[in-house]
Amino acid sequence: MVELLRGKAVVIDATVGAGGHAEALLQSGVDTVLGLDRDASAVELASGRLARFAGRFRAVVSPFSRLAEAAADAGIDRAGGVLYDLGVSSMQLDEPERGFSYRLAGPLDMRMDRSGQVRAAGDVVNTYRQEDLERILADYGEERFARRVSKAIVRARARGNLRTTEELAAVVAGAVPRQRGGPHPARRTFQALRIEVNQELEELAASLPQAVGLLEPEGRLVVLSYHSLEDRIVKQFVRADPSLRSITKKPVRASAAEIEANPRARSVRLRAAELVASEAAA
Repeated sequence: MVELLRGKAVVIDATVGAGGHAEALLQSGVDTVLGLDRDASAVELASGRLARFAGRFRAVVSPFSRLAEAAADAGIDRAGGVLYDLGVSSMQLDEPERGFSYRLAGPLDMRMDRSGQVRAAGDVVNTYRQEDLERILADYGEERFARRVSKAIVRARARGNLRTTEELAAVVAGAVPRQRGGPHPARRTFQALRIEVNQELEELAASLPQAVGLLEPEGRLVVLSYHSLEDRIVKQFVRADPSLRSITKKPVRASAAEIEANPRARSVRLRAAELVASEAAA
């Protein structure tokens, strides 16, 4: 990832998280990094971690859909690269009180933006109609047993609202056959709810044209996605935009060494594209 953006004057890290990518970019010689995240706690953490890069790094709270506005507010009209590291961060997964993980006991929250303007996962689970839950699980979780899971959720909440990750995971586990050695039965349900709560696919689709609009000639768009829904949006966007030249004909997967160092990298898919100079000039 760093190699694709090395030497650029300005890079926008649209998912700054704890600041790991931003730090690597700054250490590689990128002059300025603007970090964005809709999670205020992530912005605070990254700002503290990278305080030594004062004057070269700034982080602001912003969703994808306001990328161009955030850049303008920071005085940036052109960037050599825009980076997205999609999905939920390790930091968020490892905080039980955020409710992202089916492995940790916590409230059914899953909001990346906890300012109160977004419904929590518990609201979705306890108020959506069964057919709407089924659609979300099928579309966003690619869950084969979406009907069985949605019916099980509706039956369970009739006895009292589902309030914790443990309660929901147990309901799903009772509805989905589990294969020996396979992933947890609730994995796809939690993914689907997280995407619904945060409107992740809509935010990404709204942001990508803004990112390209900010690129300078030969500027690069780099996206790390973690499931086929995100990857499909990026692939189709790059193919449809004549101003972009794909650098990665196929998504780049993590190496065995990278997976050993970080098991969560197993599902990552990297795509990169470059703004064609002639198109940018036009």
